[in-house]
Amino acid sequence: MNKTIVFSSDAPAPIGPYSQAVAAGGMLFVSGQIAADAVAAGLPIAEETRRIMHQLGHILAAAGLDYGHIVKATIFLKNMDDFTAVNEAYGSFFSEHFPARETVQVARLPKDVNIEISVVAVMP
Repeated sequence: MNKTIVFSSDAPAPIGPYSQAVAAGGMLFVSGQIAADAVAAGLPIAEETRRIMHQLGHILAAAGLDYGHIVKATIFLKNMDDFTAVNEAYGSFFSEHFPARETVQVARLPKDVNIEISVVAVMP
């Protein structure tokens, strides 16, 4: 199986031994993205979500894709009370045919952020 590493300089570089995204088998697997400075900047959860979605958009674009190619998303939340605000911000990036998704509450995320999102997209 062939795999291609996908990288966008418009999204944060990985902070560990992983790639931003890997294309394989007609799919693009995008690693979880965080807004690393969100906590220090005191950003509201909706803005933190929008920053992450923009980062995901840059990585998708590096592979020649856009949000319409996403088939699966996983959202990790520090506080499920933020679910409604996250849903509104996340949903604004899709016009129709929303991807499959799960949202789970977790005890802690890298850099103590409030949210992390990963996606899987199909390649044309």
